[in-house]
Amino acid sequence: MKKALKIIAIVVAIAAAIAGIYVVVTKFINKKQNTTDEENYVSCSCEEEFSSETIA
Repeated sequence: MKKALKIIAIVVAIAAAIAGIYVVVTKFINKKQNTTDEENYVSCSCEEEFSSETIA
């Protein structure tokens, strides 16, 4: 009986470690994607000025 409990405890510990790694990696990837989106953002106001100058 004690051997079965040790095996169950080991499996639970491994599952908890995998879940922890998953959470950390997911947060890191989401943070990285949000940073990249903000860095690549370009305002559209320059296009409006350009089109009005070419039409007039």
